[in-house]
Amino acid sequence: MTDVVATPPTLIAEHSIAAAFRQTIALAKRSTLELFRQPALVVPSIIFPLFFAFLGNSSFGRTTSLPGFPKVNSYLQFQLAGTITQGVLFGSVTGAAALATDIENGFFYRLLAAPTARTSILFGRLAGSTLFGALETAVFVLVLLPFGADVSAGLPGIIAMILSGALIALAVGALMSSVALKTGSAEAVQGTFPLLFILLFFSSAFFPRETMSGAYKTIAGINPISHLVEGLRALSLEGFSISATARAILVPLAIAVAALLVANRQLQMRLRAN
Repeated sequence: MTDVVATPPTLIAEHSIAAAFRQTIALAKRSTLELFRQPALVVPSIIFPLFFAFLGNSSFGRTTSLPGFPKVNSYLQFQLAGTITQGVLFGSVTGAAALATDIENGFFYRLLAAPTARTSILFGRLAGSTLFGALETAVFVLVLLPFGADVSAGLPGIIAMILSGALIALAVGALMSSVALKTGSAEAVQGTFPLLFILLFFSSAFFPRETMSGAYKTIAGINPISHLVEGLRALSLEGFSISATARAILVPLAIAVAALLVANRQLQMRLRAN
């Protein structure tokens, strides 16, 4: 009689985790290559924020002398954080729309039919968006730096800003992915673009809260985008410090954790519905 040796549960768990990790990496690679193969979808999220940055510097350059305006070398130095946030916000919508397209064309359900870890479907897509957010941040810093967008924190600060940009992309990508999983519609995801645009302009992305008054200041104070921008801005204006780095990283990290919980819940709801 042949003895049957049972596989230890811990070994099965380790194998499952390793397989899920490999699947997430494979789907992240697909997500990233998909972005670069369709430059028409991603180039606008880089070009337009740079355009608005230079336009803003030309139009509002003298506002840096207003009472309450932070001490800056140029308006572009102040604007750098807003440019990064603007580009990452818009770029993250593209990744979530691609997830909705996967649902519409049936690729999402083919993944469900395969022995694929369910969470890797979501995290693979988000990994691609996160990498693109980091790349966008690096591009904005390198392009604007020669024109006066100094980063007082130096190279460590630039690295922290790139990490912050990646976390912002993860947070926004997770929120938009929740819309994709809830509706299964790329049009619905793209329809959130005006809402992001409004939230961006009702924040401190373009002017400091110290110069605002009335309802606009109140809205900017409770707007989460204001806190994302101000975390990044601390590195640009205040120099490298534990406080500035913590603001730049922990604020988007906290939003990302909450957004991931919402996205995972929407994923589980869609799985139960199918």
